[in-house]
Amino acid sequence: MFRDVSSCNTYNYGDALYWDSRYIQEAGGAFDWYQRYSSLRPFVRNYVPTSSRVLMVGCGNALISEDMVKDGYEDIMNIDISSVAIDMMRRKYEFVPQLKYMQMDVRDMSFFSGRSFDSVIDKDMQMDVRDMSFFPDESFDSVIDKGTLDSLMCGTDAPISATRMLGEVSRLLKPGGIYMLITYGDPTARMPHLNRPAYSWNIVLYNLPRPDFKRPGGGSSTKSNMEPIPITEKGTLPADFVLEDPDSHFIYVCKKDG
Repeated sequence: MFRDVSSCNTYNYGDALYWDSRYIQEAGGAFDWYQRYSSLRPFVRNYVPTSSRVLMVGCGNALISEDMVKDGYEDIMNIDISSVAIDMMRRKYEFVPQLKYMQMDVRDMSFFSGRSFDSVIDKDMQMDVRDMSFFPDESFDSVIDKGTLDSLMCGTDAPISATRMLGEVSRLLKPGGIYMLITYGDPTARMPHLNRPAYSWNIVLYNLPRPDFKRPGGGSSTKSNMEPIPITEKGTLPADFVLEDPDSHFIYVCKKDG
């Protein structure tokens, strides 16, 4: 398993300095990678109850968490490696109690940076951050990842970073919990990382065209996006499966054995 360059360019998407610089340049804007919540909603609502405690990894300045709250979700913890993004989003959603923000590296979510401590802990509580474990095992019902694993796969230490991140995701999920990965990576590139016995995940795969995709001739699709795609024993797409959109996104729904 090597560095996945299928959706990479000259930027190092695994570098915190890149993201800090980008969010400073965007100066308070908002951007949703890959898909907006309106497109993902059928999948999210099907697998993630609104009462779930949700972890949004690599939240950036996206609107998906805000949209989920508007849709009835009650508890979403958002983390990102960029302190610029976290500080910006904390200010933006200061009065939205359903949304919490912490600066954290997805490759080690037992480590707490301390910069966003007052966003999750009452300021009057006298606690030593070094004595706290963020996050303990089985802390979340669901983890949503929209492009974060892809970012790590663009780094020079991609296989190690991916293993560390997915190990942490598995650790944090409760039995029966859901890891929902939205990615450019097809099964050939992603299943070797996801389908490891240590994670105990049952995986269902979906495919979703880009929001701006237009079919040749303007016709409508005969396929339902909610129909799972079978995966071969080798972890590949069936030989007769044809992608309507060559640059479409894959949704891996990984359920932890309960």
